[in-house]
Amino acid sequence: MEKRELLYTGKAKSVFATDNPDYLVLVFRDDTSAFDGKKVEQLARKGRVNNIFNAFIMGKLAEAGITSHFERLLSPTEVLVKRMTMIPVECVVRNFAAGSLVRRLGVTEGLELNPPTFELFLKNDALGDPMVNESHVKSFGWATEAQLARMKELSFQVNDVLKGLFASGNMLLVDFKLEFGLFHGEVVLGDEFSPDGCRLWDKDTRKKLDKDRFRQGLGDVVEAYEEVGHRLGINFDA
Repeated sequence: MEKRELLYTGKAKSVFATDNPDYLVLVFRDDTSAFDGKKVEQLARKGRVNNIFNAFIMGKLAEAGITSHFERLLSPTEVLVKRMTMIPVECVVRNFAAGSLVRRLGVTEGLELNPPTFELFLKNDALGDPMVNESHVKSFGWATEAQLARMKELSFQVNDVLKGLFASGNMLLVDFKLEFGLFHGEVVLGDEFSPDGCRLWDKDTRKKLDKDRFRQGLGDVVEAYEEVGHRLGINFDA
């Protein structure tokens, strides 16, 4: 499939059209940002690591019957995906208290949440991606009631699959965000799943193995991502 014109440049990925209107090429870059783009750096190997990591996770989800926009890797930094109409709402599942939940509610970081929580955030950089509720999503037409129910169902299915997967590498899946879109009318998982969009801790030491290393200036960001991958059996040099 032929990669054509650049359509969009995001914080960490670039989106290109193809000769097939149903498909796009995503290019994972080494750019890393936090705090709504206020902190930006280039981290060597990050684009390659996240692309290969995401392909592995999407494969595991596909084996569990969860459909995503992922089609196939094209290169270490490029992937072919379905072209979807994106729903402008992020779905966040939390298994342990961390990040904004701790700041908002004053709870202790690391508190296990039983059952896991489900939250919604409007994707709007100018507004700082504000938290919204299900009524907002339906009233403003961002998603229908049926689409929202499907997004929630899929989010918890992803959680069930990935909690076990990361546990096999002696890691805790603390929380994660997902994005969804419509492909020929069907709600389909989009964007990516990588340590950029989730929190992962070593089960024994609670060492942070995710983007919090960048946010908090802990260093060894890409090295931590690679450690997560190696624990799952991912070969980033293949």
